[in-house]
Amino acid sequence: MGGRMGARLVAAGSLSVAALSLTGNQTMLLYLHRRGQLHPSSSPESTRRRQWLAGWLLAGTPGGEPGSDADTEGGGGGEVRYPKPAAAAMASATNGFAGGGGGGKRVGPLRVQYYIVMGAVAAAVLLATLRYMPGGPGPAASAARSRPARTPVPTPVGTARAEVASAADEEEEERRRKREARLVLFNFGDSNSDTGGVAAVMGIRIAPPEGRAYFHHPTGRLSDGRVVLDFICESLGTHHLSPFMKPLGSNFTNGVNFAIAGSTATPGTTTFSLDVQVDQFIFFKERCNDTIQRGESAPVDERGFQNALYTMDIGHNDINGVLHLPYDEMLRKLPPVIAEIKKAIERLHKSGARKFWIHGTGALGCMPQKLAMPRDDDSDLDEHGCLSTINNVCKKFNTLLSEALDELRLTLKKSTIVFVDMFAIKYDLVANHKKYGIEKPLMTCCGHGGPPYNYDPKESCMTSDKYLCKLGEKFISWDGVHFTDAANGIVASKVLSGEYNIPRVKLASLMNTAKSDD
Repeated sequence: MGGRMGARLVAAGSLSVAALSLTGNQTMLLYLHRRGQLHPSSSPESTRRRQWLAGWLLAGTPGGEPGSDADTEGGGGGEVRYPKPAAAAMASATNGFAGGGGGGKRVGPLRVQYYIVMGAVAAAVLLATLRYMPGGPGPAASAARSRPARTPVPTPVGTARAEVASAADEEEEERRRKREARLVLFNFGDSNSDTGGVAAVMGIRIAPPEGRAYFHHPTGRLSDGRVVLDFICESLGTHHLSPFMKPLGSNFTNGVNFAIAGSTATPGTTTFSLDVQVDQFIFFKERCNDTIQRGESAPVDERGFQNALYTMDIGHNDINGVLHLPYDEMLRKLPPVIAEIKKAIERLHKSGARKFWIHGTGALGCMPQKLAMPRDDDSDLDEHGCLSTINNVCKKFNTLLSEALDELRLTLKKSTIVFVDMFAIKYDLVANHKKYGIEKPLMTCCGHGGPPYNYDPKESCMTSDKYLCKLGEKFISWDGVHFTDAANGIVASKVLSGEYNIPRVKLASLMNTAKSDD
């Protein structure tokens, strides 16, 4: 209904405008004609056509052609003929609209008033039409109609490809962030992988020059920089693991480091032996699960625990504890140590762990600490200056550990257990030290006594009278026991290569696979 009313209003407005325009023209021509100013011409034909045109304009309809039936308006010297309708219009126009009277009497002011009223009515109709039309033109619509239509600009092919590539990069970046968010590690060990645990739990203030090569300040690590575990985290694109016992600044979203310097695999010898570290892990997991069940967020969820990598680097202190014994007795002390490591792996597996990365022991017979001990002669030194007896004990330890892991692979289904031969990696640093730019493979960087070992068991690296190598010089040993940042970097690269692993898999490949019992 609104549409029909709008159409009628439009039609009425259009007719009113036309009527107003036509009436104005008729009036002007009539006025000019009455005053004799309508282009007088001597031609009779021209005169007749002017008369016909004036009559048509006055009447509002064309009527007949000049010369047809017409009425005559009198007037002295000449006779002007109009079509019949025109004559009636002429009479109306000349007599005015005052109700008759006066034949040829002029009533100009009344005629002007009539035109003004008609114009106002037409304008009112026009405005009403525009105002009440469906979808009438408000300011916004008028502005929209006044604007020219925008022609779509075709996107260049290169731009389109760039946009697609950008979208693909964003998707890949999002996938990478999700992988990192799910990446979790749990480490168990001693000072070789301690990232500040012993300093936190024992309140030990480790002073410079510890940490000088990488962190530029002490961090609780017994090195001038990073440990192997730090390099592993960096290779996986995650931040360094926080110690479980560190009260300030810890971030456990990517896992926890339970390693404490001085720890052993066998219980009872040290406070934070391997079994205690596993207890701490189980406690941490239970607290995370309880927190999630309460509807709160936890650093690691159930999926994180299941897909996490569980690393171990322990046993060195157990070997150190038996080195005073005869060789055969030392070897008999090793199986109980291996049994504790095996038990710890089984407990972790029962708790949901499925991916294990186990480091063997290094070449302890090449450490300046062992080489600086008093001895009767050098008959036990091998061709590279290392103590053969101690190294043979270390190799036996690794053999037993590798065999124990073989047995676990048969019993712990749906699990991946990797053994890393750290002895071969670390011994290679000494045997081929020049290849790595190391000039003094058996000498301590930070110690006492100078060459050949620069180690004094009665003095520490943190005393003021220490003999300290220059920053940037490559040494294997930092303080006679622990490796430098440079040496740990070389070791880590070999660990990550997979060449010294059983089975030969790369660590990164484990982080992209999920293990479950399903």
